[in-house]
This record gives sequence, C-alpha cells and structure tokens, in this order.
Amino acid sequence: MPRSDRSLLRVLPPAGPEELSSLDDSLEATGLWSGEAEPLEALEGPAGPDDVYGRDEAFISSVVAPILEALYSRWFRVEVTGLENVPRQGRCLLVSNHSGAIPWDALMIYHALRSHMQPGRPVRFLVDKFVTRLPFISMAAARGGFVLACRENARRLLLDDQLVGVFPEGTKGTGKLFRDRYHLARFGRGGFIEVALETGAPILPVAVVGAEETHPILYKPDWLAKIFNVPYIPITPTFPLLGALGAIPLPSRFHIHFGKPLRFKPAARRRAHDFTVVLALNKAIRARIRGSIDELLRRRRTVF
Repeated sequence: MPRSDRSLLRVLPPAGPEELSSLDDSLEATGLWSGEAEPLEALEGPAGPDDVYGRDEAFISSVVAPILEALYSRWFRVEVTGLENVPRQGRCLLVSNHSGAIPWDALMIYHALRSHMQPGRPVRFLVDKFVTRLPFISMAAARGGFVLACRENARRLLLDDQLVGVFPEGTKGTGKLFRDRYHLARFGRGGFIEVALETGAPILPVAVVGAEETHPILYKPDWLAKIFNVPYIPITPTFPLLGALGAIPLPSRFHIHFGKPLRFKPAARRRAHDFTVVLALNKAIRARIRGSIDELLRRRRTVF
C-alpha cells in the first residue's frame, strides 16, 4: 500500500466490549428498550404520490438518480452492508455520522436506499436551515425529498410512517478539520431521541466511512463564514485554489453499514422528555455508530 494511503488509514481506539456492554446495560436500565427490531416485510405496489414538502419523483428519476448512480458506482464505488436491516415499511429513524464538507454521505445513503435496496425506499433527510438560503440547491433539495430540520417536520413524517434520516452532529460533523476525521462530534441534546420515543419509531444506526476524505478540510476562516452567513467555509487542498472545480470530491471509497434497528416499548412515550433516559439512549446509539465506524476502518484496505 502506498505510504500516502497508509497515512490516511487512521483507526481510532475502538469502543471495547466492556464499554459497549455497559452502554447496552444503560439502554436496558431505562426499562424502555425492547431489543433489536426485525425488518418488516416489503410493501408491494407503486410508490406513493408526491407530497406537501415538494418531493418530485419525476425530477428524481430523470435528473437526480442518474447523477447519483454514476457517483455511487463509478466514483465512490460504494460498498453497503446491512440493507436487510432497513424496514421495508413503517416509520423508522436513521441516525448517521456526518462528514466531508459537502454532504456526499447523505446522498450516497439516499441513493443506496432508493436504488440499491429491493424494493427501493425513499428516505426523508432533515437538513439544516442554512440550506434554504442556498440558491438552486434549496430547490433541488426540496424536489429530491429533503425536508427542513425541525421537531414538527420529524414528527409529522414519522407519524406518516416514513423513513426519516438525521445527522445529530450537524454542521459540526461536516465542518470538522481533517486532523479530527472519524472523531464523532457531540450528538446535540438528543432531540432525535425524544421524537423517536414520542412517535414509537425504531432507531436504526448508520455508519459511513469514506466521506471524510472527499474534501479534507485544512482550515476554516470563521470571519469569512460570518460574512457569508454560513456555518463554515472550508479550505481544502483543492478549494479555493481550483475555484468551482474544488467542489469535485476526491474519489475515496465509501463504506456504509446499516445496523439493526432498535425499538422501544410503548411506555417509552411517557419518558420522551426524561433527561436521564434521553441521555442514556443518546450515548448508547452514538457508541453503536462509533463501534461500526471502527470496524469499517479496520476492514478498509485502501482509502482510494
């Protein structure tokens, strides 16, 4: 393996059996966890109609899907495991790590579920409000099925039995420096846990490896981000040096793992705003994602 590749193959200390066991114990200690959910049987029939959020299936099929397929199969050469764990029907909340300056990880998860799972199932990712200020991108995101991140949207989608995706790290994940790659940022205050408990939705942990290397962030000038009113402006080996061409990602290999969904007892709804319960679940789910990332990094033989 070339030396440059080896320098990028950074494996963090894994979450050991004792740590994972204690965190699983914390799940059980809440008295609300009822184990890992079995995937439901597939639905039959055509996809549902476009919705009030602006999702446009014709736009996705004719414009978005061909572009994502080229990136998925030829550029990032995505390898996916655990698709059989994704429920084919009913509400479910996907929770994933997030990285890479530009959210290629979200797009690859999106395409894997829509086009490489049989039958395909659209995922409704919740996006940060700053996306709504981006010309063209905000409209394309809405037509692609992405939805503004807020508690009410999440609840409404889950109560409508949809597959919803969240990135608890938010822009802290996509904006982290390359030296901090594969270190999970804080998972916020657990709002996604509260919504899942309120709606009775199982939580499915997702781990992505490969996105960190698409746009290695070397520096972030905070003063410049404030001028443009965005969370960050990344300085990478190719941006702004190459101008718009700097938005082209490096062709790192992606590895995505869908874990087994965790479901909760009906009584969980009454504890949705119990800080102790939410904190325990937040830590346990974060640890599961971290453990999957560590395993993917150990198995990865080359970055590119």
